[in-house]
Amino acid sequence: MQDALSQRSQKQRDRLAYIEFRLWFLGDACRRDLMERFGIAPAMATRDFTAYRELAPENIDFDGRRKVYVPSERFAPVFEHEPERVLSAISRGFGDGDDRQGGSYLPCELPLRLNRPTLQELAVVTRAIHQRQVLRVKYHSLKRGAADREVVPHALVDSGLRWHARVFDRQSGEFRDLVLSRIEAAVPVLDVEIHPHEVAQADKEWNRQVDLALMVHPGVTRPEIVQRDFGMRRGELHVTVRAAIAGYVLQLWNVDCSPDRSLDPTIHRLCLKNLNTIKGIRSLEIAPGFADVRLGGSPIHS
Repeated sequence: MQDALSQRSQKQRDRLAYIEFRLWFLGDACRRDLMERFGIAPAMATRDFTAYRELAPENIDFDGRRKVYVPSERFAPVFEHEPERVLSAISRGFGDGDDRQGGSYLPCELPLRLNRPTLQELAVVTRAIHQRQVLRVKYHSLKRGAADREVVPHALVDSGLRWHARVFDRQSGEFRDLVLSRIEAAVPVLDVEIHPHEVAQADKEWNRQVDLALMVHPGVTRPEIVQRDFGMRRGELHVTVRAAIAGYVLQLWNVDCSPDRSLDPTIHRLCLKNLNTIKGIRSLEIAPGFADVRLGGSPIHS
């Protein structure tokens, strides 16, 4: 199957994946769907459906009454469909140039992002990451107010609530997360050398992978429901993340990280089992209930 797919162009593989997406998650597909989504002629759309039937003849039937293709009872996906990407496609559209009005295939409500960076500042940061540039920014910190900083950004981080830039901050000499909406007057500093200790490869917590062992909070009255919610096996859920974002994950999911599991179980349905094995990670400073007296230095973001 993979050999057959590799012989087709990337553009056609995208269209075949779209056929399968509609069959599996919406229950029908027709030539007009391809024509409107990809801007192709009817003949090309016909060839795409023929190609999909050659790849997976048992996946697709034709409903003559409605004149649309439908998934067969023997349907088995050819392409990999990650749940997050499927939900994003259903709620926001399959990709660029989507023709639908309203932004979704199905009725769907999404949480609001209350703080959004300006596109002007965002573009400067993303260009600096891609072009490997040093930036001079005015950054608005809750602790220090507005101050000029010179930073070397290397990645973007979505905490689930807001976007950050992962940077080397030359003022503190540390890698930190800067909230994008707090960045102002960002300009590239041209013809300035970036040193080896300022690049992503030197960011130890960015490159370190940690295992978060999550379990149902002992105060939850129906633990089997929580286990089902999170697809736990043997009562645990193991999540591997970068050390630099571990705190965000634990904060987003309200994981009780207190040593004695003392937080309210009606709010914190999960708790961190392997607390002792991951101490010393600076991002854990923001995790609910976490306290590590051995931690020193400044917060990872400000």
